[in-house]
Amino acid sequence: MSRPSRLQRQVLSLYRELLRAGRGKPGVEARVRAEFRQHACLPRSDVLRIEYLYRRGRRQLQLLRSGHATAMGAFVRLRGPTEEASGSGAPGTQPDNAGGPRNPLNSTGSPENPLDGR
Repeated sequence: MSRPSRLQRQVLSLYRELLRAGRGKPGVEARVRAEFRQHACLPRSDVLRIEYLYRRGRRQLQLLRSGHATAMGAFVRLRGPTEEASGSGAPGTQPDNAGGPRNPLNSTGSPENPLDGR
């Protein structure tokens, strides 16, 4: 087996550092493991993508170490892009019948006026 490249060593080091920084913070270890497993199948030749993910991981590590982070969550897409185009309302907002919290902004990005009946 060949020796790991410099980038591979950096990625493995980042993985260990993220796990250490996330000790005692809910959801961090599982999220770190899931992210690395998800991208483990990237080919070694896709250096640009690997470097991008490495820089993103470094920024997340800085946030974890800053002391302001108490947990690590994930952004979840509620609807696919085809549903957004056909659905009513602003992109990224839930329909009124979803039962969840409503977006306080209208489609222009300004607060809704409760007096106009919306």
